[in-house]
Amino acid sequence: MNKPSGYVCSSVSDSHKTVYELLPQELQDLLKAKRGARLHTVGRLDCDTTGLLLLTTDGFFSDRITRQENNIEKCYQVELKNKVSEEEKIKITKLFLQGLTLPAQKKAPEQNISDAQVTFTGDRQALVTIKQGLFHQVKRMFLAVGNEVLSLKRKSIGPLMLPEDLQEGQWRYLSDSEIKSLMKK
Repeated sequence: MNKPSGYVCSSVSDSHKTVYELLPQELQDLLKAKRGARLHTVGRLDCDTTGLLLLTTDGFFSDRITRQENNIEKCYQVELKNKVSEEEKIKITKLFLQGLTLPAQKKAPEQNISDAQVTFTGDRQALVTIKQGLFHQVKRMFLAVGNEVLSLKRKSIGPLMLPEDLQEGQWRYLSDSEIKSLMKK
């Protein structure tokens, strides 16, 4: 799915629309499964984050993608509030790769991260690749270096890229070869 902003990744919400509302009824019915295959998101994207979101009824598939020790990379396109100078770009790139402490936020404690890659594509734009999936991780990474994320879009999970022709709110089934590529170790 190409998740649009304003949708949450939970099955029920009093204040926001859910991503499941974008699916046809026969898939929504899999949310109610009492036994067996129940539809769920593979990880989560924040309400205001857009981009690639996987949904499945396969717990093994979901576990493979989300377990930190499997080192599945996720790449995000970021737009920042403040311009980043060339000096700051070098500093931030090193910090993200070597590690930094994420500030506590809401339900998440202060946390250490490392091995994140950033490629600046402009004064306020970057691509960030992470292997973890901590609460508001990319947003907190930039807060830790004195900037703020204005928009965040997941572009890829492992080898799977968000199709350019998949409009926000649209979804499609993965091909067998796409599933196999995500399951490789």
